[in-house]
Amino acid sequence: MRRIKLVVAYDGTNYSGWQIQPNAVTVEQKLNEALFSLLGEEVRVTGASRTDAGVHALGNVCVFDTNARMAAEKFSYALNQRLPADIVVQDSCEVPADFHPRFSKSRKTYEYRILNRTFPVPTMRLDHYFYYYPLDAARMQEAAALLEGEHDFKSFCSVHVQSETTVRTIYRCSVQKEDSRITIRVTGNGFLYNMVRIIAGTLIEAGRGNLAPEQITDILAARDREFAGPTAPAHGLTLVGIEYLS
Repeated sequence: MRRIKLVVAYDGTNYSGWQIQPNAVTVEQKLNEALFSLLGEEVRVTGASRTDAGVHALGNVCVFDTNARMAAEKFSYALNQRLPADIVVQDSCEVPADFHPRFSKSRKTYEYRILNRTFPVPTMRLDHYFYYYPLDAARMQEAAALLEGEHDFKSFCSVHVQSETTVRTIYRCSVQKEDSRITIRVTGNGFLYNMVRIIAGTLIEAGRGNLAPEQITDILAARDREFAGPTAPAHGLTLVGIEYLS
C-alpha cells in the first residue's frame, strides 16, 4: 500500500466546504469521485484543512492510500482530467505511510482579502470581501502585530469549537494595502474554527475606528467570543499553503 500526497487548489464558491456532507457537494467528495473514476476502487482522501463553505485554497493538502502502480507525479495530471475546472491538483508525490496531513507539524498561511472602495469590482466578487466604509490599514497593522506569538485564542474562535486547547502560535500577522485592496496574511501552527475570519472581522473594526488597536490585548485576555469583532464572510478567505516541518 502506498500513500500519495496531493496539493489541491480550488475556488470554494460552489462547494459546501471541504468535508463530505450529506445532501451537499464538497471538494473532498469531488476528489474521491475522481479517484474512483481513475482507479476503479473506493478511495477516501484525508485533508489537512477542513475549509468552510465558500472558502478558497491555493495549497490545501490531502493524502490517500492505494495499491495502484502509477507513478506518483502522474496522479495530478490524471486527476485534473477528471475534476471540475474549479478544483485543480497542483502537485502529487509519494510520502511515508505514517505521514498525516493534519497531525504532522506544520505552518499554515491564510490570506483574507478585502476590496475597500466605493463600488465593487465584478471580477473580484468571489474572492474579496467588498467593504464600503474606508479602512485605515495602518491601524489594522498595529492591531495585527499584537496577535503574533503564543496566545489563548478563545476569543477568536466559534463558540462551537471542539479542540482540546485554544492556545495557538501566530508566527506572522500582517496587513498590506495596494490601491483599494487590503490583504490580511496570517501564518500559524494551527487555527481554530473560524479563527482567521474572526481575526479579519476584528481587524476591520480596528480599521474602521470602532476599536483601538491596543484593545487586542484585552480581547485576548478576556477569552470570550463576545469581546472580538464579527466573523468576516467566508468568500474573502483563501488557504494559501501549508509548510510541513521536519
